[in-house]
Amino acid sequence: MFQAPILTDGATHSAQQFRMLVRDLARGNEGITEGDDLKVTELDTPGGGVQISDGSGIVTGRVNAFQGSYSVANVGVDTVDVAANGGGATRYDMVILRVEDPEYEGTLDPAPGEDYINYFDVIPNVGSTATTIPGGLTGIPLARIAIPAATSVITDGMITDLRKVANPRRERRLYVQTPTSSSTAISGTSSTPTYFSTAAGWTIDVPEWATQAIISFSIGGLRLSSGDYYGNISATFGAALVVEPVIVDDDQGGGVRRPTHIMGDTLTIPDAYRGTSQLLRARGLAAAGNAGSMQIDASSTLIADVEFVEAPR
Repeated sequence: MFQAPILTDGATHSAQQFRMLVRDLARGNEGITEGDDLKVTELDTPGGGVQISDGSGIVTGRVNAFQGSYSVANVGVDTVDVAANGGGATRYDMVILRVEDPEYEGTLDPAPGEDYINYFDVIPNVGSTATTIPGGLTGIPLARIAIPAATSVITDGMITDLRKVANPRRERRLYVQTPTSSSTAISGTSSTPTYFSTAAGWTIDVPEWATQAIISFSIGGLRLSSGDYYGNISATFGAALVVEPVIVDDDQGGGVRRPTHIMGDTLTIPDAYRGTSQLLRARGLAAAGNAGSMQIDASSTLIADVEFVEAPR
């Protein structure tokens, strides 16, 4: 046990104790801090290397069980060389952020003006599906590069992102709406999506950190009448995103039917959406072969479960 808890007045605390504090604050996780941190891309002019964006992260020490975790940061853009592939088959290399602490391994000198003990490195000849650093090294994987035979220029198409957010933010909200009157009937066979006229939807704030929106959308008490119905329901989220349509295929004839339909999707949030408010609204269409009508009314309920998730981007 450490002689005194962290930040005890009059006590002295070792680097190891502060690393254990970092580990605790990171909940034992490692990876990048935010979704756009430490991204590996081709050079501004593609060539024999890659560039790594600015950002920060957490790296768990792997040499000693009580080594703790390191807080690392790249201020500005850095580059790292990637060796040309002179062989006859595709070679896979891994770009990592490595920490080599001489308290536990190696001979690097962390004194000011001496060695960098955290640095970007390239591990050659990893497996074609490798996602973890081989050999139990202390570090975090950033990208895997598939370098074709006889190739020396690295492009974005060769790079697979391996980053993971150490502690991704999530925000989940539930929205419920019951129309007060019947919507205009959706009928015919035009296959033109039409919003349910009496369901205005919800204007939803998109967090600045959001990378994805996981949406589950239910319509209970959907009203079908006047004949067999064939079409679908979907929803739009802002001007650019559409929740995957779900088919409505009902051959029960002309009586009123009240089915419940559920649709869902994982949507990638465009840069322009972050920090803005976007409208989520349900719609339907009638397709070729349809003979009925579809509506919602005061006996219908619309429920949207929306979860924003932070992930590498």
